[in-house]
Amino acid sequence: MKVIVAVTAASGAIYARLVLEHLLRSTEVERIALIMSEKAAEVVAFEGEQLPREERITEYDNHDMFADVASGSARWDAMVVVPASMGTVGRIAAGVSQTLIERAADVMLKERRRLICVVREAPYSLIHLRNMTAITEAGAIVVPASPSFYSHPKSIEEAATTIVERVMDLSGVEAVAYRFEGREGK
Repeated sequence: MKVIVAVTAASGAIYARLVLEHLLRSTEVERIALIMSEKAAEVVAFEGEQLPREERITEYDNHDMFADVASGSARWDAMVVVPASMGTVGRIAAGVSQTLIERAADVMLKERRRLICVVREAPYSLIHLRNMTAITEAGAIVVPASPSFYSHPKSIEEAATTIVERVMDLSGVEAVAYRFEGREGK
């Protein structure tokens, strides 16, 4: 599998780090494209995170519109925008492709491939909701960065991992994940 990971300047760099770490643990993932918005690196550093660097990860400049991720013929399997700022979601919803992140997302939608946006905002305005509806109608999957607590996470990292496991599942990458068992009915 070939997976694009786009990191925007929204808060939530822990999600980006964990997604990359989970992808790197997968033997299915042969190549990862990493694209960061202009301010994303500042947010990652401010939040005390460090994104992994490995030979399977190729970094792309967000203004390199000649990168292979900008073309449907490159056949990337999935794209995860994590965290996804509402500005980025809005530009994807409007079909605006001024940066490589936006163009790669546009390609995923037009090629009917998996586009997952891990949105990090609260509360949502009506504009945010409409933009999320528009990208969902176009084929994207919106995953709010709202962790679950069924697994009784003991740390922020464990809580964030509940979202990352869902993202792996949705992107088609096999991952060990907590499964809610619930109770049997009477």
